[in-house]
Amino acid sequence: MPVPGPDEVLIKVAATAVNYADSIMVAGRYQTKPELPFSPGLETAGTVTACGADVKGLAAGDKVMAILAYGGLAEYTVAPAAETWRIPPGMSFAEAGAFPIAYISSDVAIRWQGRLEAGETMLVLGAAGGVGLTAVEIGKAMGARVIAAASTAEKLALAKAHGADDTINYADEPLTERVMALTGGKGADVCFDPVGGPLFDAALSSLGWGGRILLIGFVGGVPQIPANRLLVKHRSALGSSLRYFRWNAPDKLKRSVDALFRWYGEGKLKPCISHRLPLERTVEALHLLTERRAHGKVVIELEAP
Repeated sequence: MPVPGPDEVLIKVAATAVNYADSIMVAGRYQTKPELPFSPGLETAGTVTACGADVKGLAAGDKVMAILAYGGLAEYTVAPAAETWRIPPGMSFAEAGAFPIAYISSDVAIRWQGRLEAGETMLVLGAAGGVGLTAVEIGKAMGARVIAAASTAEKLALAKAHGADDTINYADEPLTERVMALTGGKGADVCFDPVGGPLFDAALSSLGWGGRILLIGFVGGVPQIPANRLLVKHRSALGSSLRYFRWNAPDKLKRSVDALFRWYGEGKLKPCISHRLPLERTVEALHLLTERRAHGKVVIELEAP
């Protein structure tokens, strides 16, 4: 069993969501390359069983969620106390195990990089994915009009159920033209893009004057950004990575977490879990993500709710 350091907690894992980054990490292509052998798992939820000597505010027996460097897909894991939070009232272990990475990543991007304001329009690509669906909910909680874009009618129906005002099927509709039609030619103020690839060019064109495109991930490939198209309409392309907020702007991270927990309590955030699998089916869970067969999150459960 692992032993927590002075500023860490030991967690008996109840549920851990798998993320696209886990598949990259086990393939050895992620920016973090743990020494073998290791367990993936960038987030987790469970019960604190021990605390390091310097930990304050947490105690054995607390039900918590946490962000990890890796290691959540195991029976026990060690988490930094600074990135471990008590689970809000009413939240299950499965929801908590699927909450930190997607919701916090989306909120810090939209709030601090995208500077989304009430009344603005936000376009969300991959809107039924684990991160995209949280962006839909957060955009609505912030008072924006949300246009959800995805590749199937089923995915768009899910985004609509989570609050999207309008939808675009980019498998058979021209993305830029549809955004312009929906906005009366104005274009979107913010685009939340966890996809990249061929969609990026159309998404950039769908922005209006002063529009901001948020680069969250590149499951469709890493796009090249033509600088002249940023200049002519006063657009911005902004990257956002949760780990850098954790390291460089912990005050902003805390404010995002506080807002998310408040919205959850108000019923504005409803984590979507499409698959729940036992630990021994983790490989299958990763394939559900990489083959894009999951909606919302895929959770590995080690303990019943």
